[in-house]
Parts: sequence; C-alpha cells; structure tokens
Amino acid sequence: MDQLLTVQEAADHLHTSVRFVRRLIAERRIEFVKIGRHVRIRESALIAYVVAGTVAPLTAQNVTRSVA
Repeated sequence: MDQLLTVQEAADHLHTSVRFVRRLIAERRIEFVKIGRHVRIRESALIAYVVAGTVAPLTAQNVTRSVA
C-alpha cells in the first residue's frame, strides 16, 4: 500500500516549496486524497507526476540542423 504524504513531505520529496505543491493540488495537476480537512498525496501519485513531466534528453539522431 502507498504511503500517504503530507503537503510538506511531498514538497520535501520534490525539493520545492509547500506553495508549489498546494498550487498543483488547487489546479488538479496532481492526484490527492482528502481525509476530512486534511490533504494527503500518495507516494505513487507523486512519482507519476514526476514521470509525466520527465523530458528525455536529445541525442544526435534527434537533432536536426537547418541550413541557412
């Protein structure tokens, strides 16, 4: 079972501010759980958010040069 993280713990995992995590929640950009008035974020939801935002590096095959 996933561990439920507080907003502070999620911010610590992402190395961001609490404000940023609260904005992700307000904009529904990350999955969260409400327990009464408390908000918790599943560890797997945090990992999914990071994976969804991961950009693969460019390789020599991906780079095209424009000839002027």
